[in-house]
Amino acid sequence: MITLLTKESLTRRIAVAAGREPADVIIRNGQIIDVFNARIIHGDLAVVDGVFVGIGRFEGREVIDADGRYVCPGLIDGHVHVESAMVTPSEMAKVLLPHGVTCIIADPHEICNVAGIEGLRFMLEDSESIPMDVYFMLPSCVPATAFENAGAELNADILTPWLNHPRVLGLGEVMDFPAVMKAQEDMIEKLLAVHSRMDGRIDGHAAGLDTTGINVYAAAGIRTDHECVTAEEAEIRLERGMYLMIREGSVAKDLKALLPVVTERNARRCLFVTDDKHLDDLLEEGSIDHNIRLAVEQGLPPLTAIQMATLNAAECFGLPRKGAIAPGYDADFLLLEDLDPFTVSEVYKAGTLVAKKGKVVRNRFEFRASPPARITQSVRLPDLTRDQLKIPLKSKKARLIGIIPDSLVTRHLVEEVTVVDGFFQTSVEKDQLKLAVIERHRQTGSIGLGIVKGLGLRKGAIASTVAHDSHNLIIAGTNDEDMIMAAREIRRMQGGLIVVADGRTLASLPLPIGGLMADREAREVVEELHRLNRALDNIGTFSFNPFLTLSFLALPVIPELKLTDRGLFDVVKFRHIEVEAEEAKVEVLLEDGI
Repeated sequence: MITLLTKESLTRRIAVAAGREPADVIIRNGQIIDVFNARIIHGDLAVVDGVFVGIGRFEGREVIDADGRYVCPGLIDGHVHVESAMVTPSEMAKVLLPHGVTCIIADPHEICNVAGIEGLRFMLEDSESIPMDVYFMLPSCVPATAFENAGAELNADILTPWLNHPRVLGLGEVMDFPAVMKAQEDMIEKLLAVHSRMDGRIDGHAAGLDTTGINVYAAAGIRTDHECVTAEEAEIRLERGMYLMIREGSVAKDLKALLPVVTERNARRCLFVTDDKHLDDLLEEGSIDHNIRLAVEQGLPPLTAIQMATLNAAECFGLPRKGAIAPGYDADFLLLEDLDPFTVSEVYKAGTLVAKKGKVVRNRFEFRASPPARITQSVRLPDLTRDQLKIPLKSKKARLIGIIPDSLVTRHLVEEVTVVDGFFQTSVEKDQLKLAVIERHRQTGSIGLGIVKGLGLRKGAIASTVAHDSHNLIIAGTNDEDMIMAAREIRRMQGGLIVVADGRTLASLPLPIGGLMADREAREVVEELHRLNRALDNIGTFSFNPFLTLSFLALPVIPELKLTDRGLFDVVKFRHIEVEAEEAKVEVLLEDGI
């Protein structure tokens, strides 16, 4: 929540800092974490109008006894998609605050790919006047690429006026690298719009780019990347002046691989993000607090980890009043029982207690925005038939999307598959399943079909309208009948997740807000997620979250092979390709004597 500084409030801050007037709140007996120098200091903390005004000896109207606990700045998630938690921003705040997260930088390109600028407006309205700061980066790629059908298109003319909103910080992750590389007009206009704003920021999405690609991004003014998966990639970004976002989410778990790059010399250019994290993982494991604990387990000094989770993130996004315990900074702070493990006891926002011992204790969430019909009636699907799900093959050689557990990256496999009457036949024994992506925004009838390996289904089908980034319907199944039923039920629910087997629904989670978010409280959503997980146990064996993995199989900007509603997509070559393998085509040509 942003408050404007007035002559009267500034005068009072100075008076309290000088000791002429009592503070609103005093925090005493705390071990203050000085993130500027990575050390512990002592003294009273004076708070006026939700802002720290001094460290020393003060008097105040209210005294908070830290009782020897550590006083830590509120944590900041530098890159997160709220929609991935499948709840609204106001509901997500209830989940994050007990974990010490008092500020997030959100990229709403999920809901915007469904509902355009109305999606952005809903996210802003729903996150207004809640005890957590929610800043936004404008979605740069709606649609994500030109190789799929999304629900909206946001060009520079539509986006630019929103740069004036006080909670909009810049341009969200630029995923369309070819548009930057070729200096395409609309992308250049978006970049220039942010550059014209003195404090504007631009996030990157540099998955799989070589040094030339990173040079191009950096030259374009793109200053962050959260897609590093190796230490070598991380070093290249740091060398070129980018901020390194170290991601630990529900699918992409990159922290352990990247942390060895962080040293005393470069740590100030590193920060933590979750990117995409499921609601049950947030509740059970944590958010940025989990990143801190994991980093410390891997050998990073606790104060360095806290610095990365607070001050570094604030500086990266030009938030001069966030991320530190010091005069002039917002009084967003945590009381910690210990630094190792990082244990949050109490959470304060603007000097007011908002969470204690894992629960929100101050209810300031009465207001909730009502989404328009454009958002709640977003699933427009045709009646699916078996013929529409047939994958014709002339030979037994086919390209498969190979799943890598706990990774957004997939493998481009070529394997022998079962072919019956000229069409692909799923094989549970070989773990070769059918995959379909069906356009659900404009009723175009566009359907992309492919084969996936490594998902682990033994029977039935699973389906979801959470399919990054265009969020068309994605279905994986062992048979066509269950896939068709899953599509029908998803249409009835107006979006969500579903598990189907033997012609019946085993579990489902309706997500009527854009097909991405529930209109219920987090605890109810988690109960449904647990039912889904139990249903999944009945149809397969999984060492990873199959729904999260499924949601990224339609993302054509992360290597190597993905599926869009227009067909199989080779991310390395950045073009659609046939399911039938090139090797098979060569064999046919040779038989013909060519």
